[in-house]
Amino acid sequence: MRQNIPSGSYLEPIMGFSRAVRVGNHVAVAGTGPIGTDATDTYGQLVRCFEITRAALAEAGARMEDVVRTRILLTDIADWEEAARAHGEVFSTIRPVITVMQVSAFVDPAWRVETEVDAILSDPTPAP
Repeated sequence: MRQNIPSGSYLEPIMGFSRAVRVGNHVAVAGTGPIGTDATDTYGQLVRCFEITRAALAEAGARMEDVVRTRILLTDIADWEEAARAHGEVFSTIRPVITVMQVSAFVDPAWRVETEVDAILSDPTPAP
């Protein structure tokens, strides 16, 4: 059974996406930018991305502890240490696989970072 988790973005129906999708025990969280933050630094923006991700996972019946893969996309690879610090604060004991890469730009030019996350639940019972 498929469960689509909406973000509430006006772009969802235009672009045809969901914040997250759960199928069985797998949850994929879409590219998540630092929406709703005043942070201008990579660390602060990534903290916000993980807050949004945590909420999407919870709605799908998952937790950060279920995360098996993260992707961090940066507009400046020199910011990798700030990103690593924020990632480590959340995942230091969970230790998912990670990819860090540089991209040229995001939809919002103020964003310095965006994330993607995949989780696998040990209990495939659908979320309520």
